[in-house]
Amino acid sequence: MLAMALTEMPRNANVGGRAHACESCAARALSICSAIEPRDLGRLAASRTHQCIDAGESLLEEGEAATHFFNIIEGAVKVFKLMPDGRRQITGFLFAGDLLGLAFNDTYTYSAEAITAVKVCRFPRRQLERLLDEFPKMEKRLLAMASNELAVAQEQMMLLGRKTAHERIASFLLAVAARQARSGRGGERITLPMTRTDIADYLGLTTETASRVFTSLKKQGYIELETAGTVRIADRDTLEELATGLE
Repeated sequence: MLAMALTEMPRNANVGGRAHACESCAARALSICSAIEPRDLGRLAASRTHQCIDAGESLLEEGEAATHFFNIIEGAVKVFKLMPDGRRQITGFLFAGDLLGLAFNDTYTYSAEAITAVKVCRFPRRQLERLLDEFPKMEKRLLAMASNELAVAQEQMMLLGRKTAHERIASFLLAVAARQARSGRGGERITLPMTRTDIADYLGLTTETASRVFTSLKKQGYIELETAGTVRIADRDTLEELATGLE
């Protein structure tokens, strides 16, 4: 029924005022929604529901039916896989503008948990497929984001396979800084909502090693630890040399 309503709806329709919410969304410029013209936002808004998730709550679990995908509007999410023996490997951190839950199979291939309070737009999978057919620019934007995810995955493989603990932490900090800069929040003072254990898990380190490296980078003047969740990059050039193995 909803699919039929979408087909018959005028292109400039504002469904229940939700198009206005999409127009003022701070994450729109960073997400797949940026490919939608303002006049068509009503059609986009009609196919999604707004959802708030508390820190520590699960958004989806590996093996569940992949019926929806999520566009992160606010907050931070960790994505992970569980090994047969119960160990967890964090495979990524997602922020505003990132997509969550895209799957080529019928089930999700990973689990996701909110690190902070998170706001998302939740789209049924079938309706997303219809939107992609209707708006080719949206499909191109999705492919570009998927290509970027592949590049990040390749970088992660090199990071885990070749880099030292210091190089891993340096690379991670610069990657977060670059992400924040793209979102317009600056790239010198970075926010790390995840725990040191989460960072260590993502980088293939022990929590003790990760904490020791943070302390070492601070003593060498590369970074300043302002709070437990805030790091200021004090010497970007040297940190970049360290990340690439040149220091």
